[in-house]
Amino acid sequence: MATTREKAIGTWDTYHFTGPFPTKVLLDTRADGAIADPVARYNDCTHEIQQLLRNCLDRQERFRAFGSKWSLSNIAHQRDQLLYTGRLNGRMAIQPDDLHPSTTYDAVNLFFFQCGITIKEISEFLLKRGKSLKACGASNGQTIAGAISTGVHGAAIDAGAIQDAVVGLQLIVGPDPADVIYLERASRSALHDEFATRINARVVRNDALFRAALVSLGAFGVIHGVVIEAEDVYLLKRYVRKINRADALQLATTLDFAHARFKLPEETEADGTGKRPYHYKLYINPYTDEDFVTEIIYKKPYRTDYPNPVPLVQKAIFKDIPTWISQFAARCNGSIPAIIRALSREVFPTVDEDIEGTLGEIFWDTSQASAAFSCGFGIGIRNAERALDLYIGLMKTKGPIPGILSMRFVKASEATLAFTRFPVTCVLEIDGVPWPDHPRMITLDAFLTEVIKSFKANAIEFTLHWGKHAPWSFLNLVDTMYGQADEQWKDMRSVLLTKQMADVFSNDFLTTVRLADYRTRIPDELVALKADIAGNHG
Repeated sequence: MATTREKAIGTWDTYHFTGPFPTKVLLDTRADGAIADPVARYNDCTHEIQQLLRNCLDRQERFRAFGSKWSLSNIAHQRDQLLYTGRLNGRMAIQPDDLHPSTTYDAVNLFFFQCGITIKEISEFLLKRGKSLKACGASNGQTIAGAISTGVHGAAIDAGAIQDAVVGLQLIVGPDPADVIYLERASRSALHDEFATRINARVVRNDALFRAALVSLGAFGVIHGVVIEAEDVYLLKRYVRKINRADALQLATTLDFAHARFKLPEETEADGTGKRPYHYKLYINPYTDEDFVTEIIYKKPYRTDYPNPVPLVQKAIFKDIPTWISQFAARCNGSIPAIIRALSREVFPTVDEDIEGTLGEIFWDTSQASAAFSCGFGIGIRNAERALDLYIGLMKTKGPIPGILSMRFVKASEATLAFTRFPVTCVLEIDGVPWPDHPRMITLDAFLTEVIKSFKANAIEFTLHWGKHAPWSFLNLVDTMYGQADEQWKDMRSVLLTKQMADVFSNDFLTTVRLADYRTRIPDELVALKADIAGNHG
């Protein structure tokens, strides 16, 4: 049987040391390796998690599952009981007999992963089968449940964020046998009801509930299993080049690579038009007029005779900003004044060598594990240049802020609370070194509040990355970002969960952003769905 070690810990922290946060108990669950059948072993873990939920109810405490602790916000934190899922990393291929009779999916591209498996482990598993994820973040340490729950993205302009490849979710919403649900879209069913029976789940097919559960913020129960659609393995050719501001922003506001002034000779068609890349990212020093740096990546057919890219990736400067800024700060001995002075000069080094590799190789391990701050605003690309100018202006007039900016571009997600919600979202990010409170230096929250006020005053619609720093207590922040979408999300959460379990899966973060509310009255069109789910609860 699966086993859980319970330990009183007092405090808990994130991977980036943005806490500590008060926590009573850490739960560490291990699957039973003696159970040979992967489905039986998985079901045994489901039973164990439900027992933990029963214990939580008996103690009248709250509960939250977490994986790699990657989020910088307190979204993964729980004051009472925290379940570490990193050892729950089962994986299996979907078979043709598992498919729903009306599905349009191909079984060779569908895979079932347990909640605690990391993006790195998934990439390695898929590569052995000639497959790849469609997209990932800048690194690979997140667990699959954590990545989709907070909307982890990269800069794949036509592929979307990680949650956009999800076709099914197994949710544990309570301690009873009927509280295990396999959820997928009604409009595009993927797996046969018999598959859900094999994993001791009952089927719920509903598009709106599925969209709400995709980016669930940990509030829709424990995501225990995820069905992902992969694709044939491919290579990525990565270039890092200096690019002047005008050319960079021409692309940032249009993504028209065919007619852009900036072109790579290696990626230009015979008629002179530029090829469309897989990935486009900009690095920006806000304190100088030096050129931007672009990381631009093109998708290529897979072949086996390419050089091992990992050694080059490991020493690449322009891999991810948090790693770079922490190394930059170390060279300044961690002194905030020294960092600010250094940023006032040209800081971007010689660009990296061209590299070719798979998705899992190009977006390799992150070595940074020191204190850092990071905030990501989502903006429609038509407002990208205006937003950047306002942001830089505030960094100079309200700061200085010890950080570097970047811009990434991501296709819209259908998830109800995806922060990549614009037709193409420009993710305007700042990554930097945290600083202690000082009477002559603005706090991070106060600075980001000024950014929000400026965007609102200039009619720039925006969202914020759920897993990063932000002034989350800003008045009506989520309503400002999502309009009625957050109300729909709360309706769906209230449809899925009982009031008691909704409270169990709530935490300080949800309360701060006013998403912990439970709806005792829901729209008429949802009554039948709630009754069906509630009836099956017991």
